[in-house]
Amino acid sequence: MLRPMEVPEVPAETARIAHAAFPKGALFIRLRDELGPLLLDQDFTQVYSSRGQPAVAPWRLTLITIMQFVENLSDRQAADAVRGHLAWKYALSLELGHPGFDASVLTEFRQRLLAQDNPLLMLDRLLARCQELGVLRPHGKLRTDSTHVLAAIRVMNRLELIVETMRALLNALATAAPAWVQQIAPEAWYDRYAHRAENYRLPKSDAAKQAFADTIGQDGHDLLTLLLADDVPEAAQQLPEIEVLRRCWKRHFIWEQGRQRFRQREELSKDDMLESPYDVDARYSTKRGREWTGYKVHLSETCDDDLPHLVTHVVTTQAHEQDAPIGKQIQEQLYQKGLSPQQHWVDAGYNGAELIVSAREQHGTEIIGPVRPNNSWTQKVDGAFDLRAFDIRWAQQEVVCPQRHVSQRWTPTTRKTGQSIIIVTFPEETCRACPVRSSCVRSETRPKSLTFQPQAQQEALHAARDAMNSKAASVRYQRREGIEATISQGVRAFGLRRSRYTSIEKTHLQHVLTALAVNVVRLVAWWDGEHPGGTRVSRFAQLRAA
Repeated sequence: MLRPMEVPEVPAETARIAHAAFPKGALFIRLRDELGPLLLDQDFTQVYSSRGQPAVAPWRLTLITIMQFVENLSDRQAADAVRGHLAWKYALSLELGHPGFDASVLTEFRQRLLAQDNPLLMLDRLLARCQELGVLRPHGKLRTDSTHVLAAIRVMNRLELIVETMRALLNALATAAPAWVQQIAPEAWYDRYAHRAENYRLPKSDAAKQAFADTIGQDGHDLLTLLLADDVPEAAQQLPEIEVLRRCWKRHFIWEQGRQRFRQREELSKDDMLESPYDVDARYSTKRGREWTGYKVHLSETCDDDLPHLVTHVVTTQAHEQDAPIGKQIQEQLYQKGLSPQQHWVDAGYNGAELIVSAREQHGTEIIGPVRPNNSWTQKVDGAFDLRAFDIRWAQQEVVCPQRHVSQRWTPTTRKTGQSIIIVTFPEETCRACPVRSSCVRSETRPKSLTFQPQAQQEALHAARDAMNSKAASVRYQRREGIEATISQGVRAFGLRRSRYTSIEKTHLQHVLTALAVNVVRLVAWWDGEHPGGTRVSRFAQLRAA
């Protein structure tokens, strides 16, 4: 039960001893003095019951959770810090003899944070407070980058995955309906699923692996059939592990000749790429030779020269999702919060013509960064005619080729991704008789066709590619490198690289709390007179610039 109360002053004895022990100040003492509570009890009325025992004050739990991530502590360590650390008691307005609380309270509080409509509420409140204090410029400079995050699971091969998925369901059923499981489980299942998959001595030869996997597949099929019977206890019918097994079996098995057959790797579809029954959101991905299973986190931070660099936005995605759609999402969400930047530095993974145009026209934001290069065959053959060799007459909806022939058809359409494009085709008889056909089209029979984006996007794309060859633009783009230091800080100091929890929602909450921890540390450093410097360059690298 929640009884909203005003935030009390720091007890006099706690304040006296804290200031005597830390005459030069301490991180969490400065946090309380400068920022105060970020959230109030009234912010949590919708996620607490109106009946029951009084709850620990949510404003305190908010500060404890932030301080926990600042020091990269477990729940148990954070609960101990509340009991034993003077600076924590000061920040929380606690008497020196306060006994603290059980660590499980923090787990319950995170569940309530997930139940809120806005998972970024704590970060938004901190940013609003920073604007009031004049340490955050709402329409300044911003930079964005992403990094990989490892899921809190063991990476398994396909045989281990199907064994562990079957085992996870049997364990869940044994908890929900133990008597029913004893009735239906054959003795062989106890041999196969009583222990974790990595402890199982899996077969070595391909034929033995296939036979073993087929047996597991038939076991799963039989269990799903049994779960359709009328005598299944109600507690066992709605277990999420049942759907997980169905999804796993749909991808890895096929029904042949009255039995389940384990699919060959080339038979697998790219849909529903389940990697673990314990975190169904985690996905496998690879980038620049790095392989991982888990997620990606996209961090956006301010980079004004005269202010602290603060993380203003956090997005968590599955590992295999592309960066390109995230750029537009970040722009829209920052606009809704009144934090649209005037200039936004991104890399080629985010950047594209649509982002450049939409950010400029809808939010007044200049996107700075490279775009993906033109990899068409015309860039690899000397003398070949690329798109710029053609005169696009937008008003007339026609294109003139280098030989001054006019196109025949102009067809606006969209790709499967939703991107707007225009397809232009030239007359077949004109192209067949063209003396420079080999420099224009590769097909021996088909006429020349061009695919490009609408005018604003295509012109923005040309301008961005031209800028990639400019030394001034290259120097200007160096500002983006600073976000890599933020990612490094998050990884090294706050455990950003590995998820503490399972599911994308919980992992996203972890990333938001990590962003808060980064901001708190940077704000206190700023108030202590430590201003951010430029990107570090090694002494050896400096010789090249000299």
